[in-house]
Amino acid sequence: MKLSLALIVSLASGMALSAAAQTSPAPAAPAKVAVIAFQTAVGQTNEFQRDFADLQKKYEPKRAQLKSQSDEIESLEKQLQAQADKLNDAQRATQAKTIDDKKKQAQRFAEDAQNDLSQEMQEVFNGVASKVYDVLANYAQQQGFTLVVDESTNQQQAPIVLYASPSTDITKAVIDAYNVKSGVPAPPPAAAAPKPAPKTPAPATH
Repeated sequence: MKLSLALIVSLASGMALSAAAQTSPAPAAPAKVAVIAFQTAVGQTNEFQRDFADLQKKYEPKRAQLKSQSDEIESLEKQLQAQADKLNDAQRATQAKTIDDKKKQAQRFAEDAQNDLSQEMQEVFNGVASKVYDVLANYAQQQGFTLVVDESTNQQQAPIVLYASPSTDITKAVIDAYNVKSGVPAPPPAAAAPKPAPKTPAPATH
């Protein structure tokens, strides 16, 4: 079950009898509705950002290996192009096949790495999402919301939110509540890129 793609609903209804001689049920209290970008909420939690960064580091060696394979293929292609007029047909065919085989190997390696990364990413997301949902349900009950609608853009079956007052958006409130509960600190800000050194003007020529 992918909580991130489900319509998150928490309904609370009740019937009350009037205190006097009335026997018909009292009118139901007006619904209190909130919206949340659930996938955004999960992705912006400190815990998910920490786990995502760890996953990126885990796959760094594979990215480096793929870069090495790409550089080798590029070098072989340049070598074949430079020596094309010095090789006979059989030699050119042999080198071309070597390059083609290496390209196929690199392609398979890249696809396998991407599939593994996507699977682990989904597992990380689902693990955090299930816990964010628990915090969301508790927050909605405490605030008296009778309906919480997920406005994530890639849903296929959930209703599309055409308008919502900013006051009904509880995305940040749920993120903050989850960060407090998880105890995971915010990731350090990314280091700013160093500013380029000013160019030294060339000496004037006479």
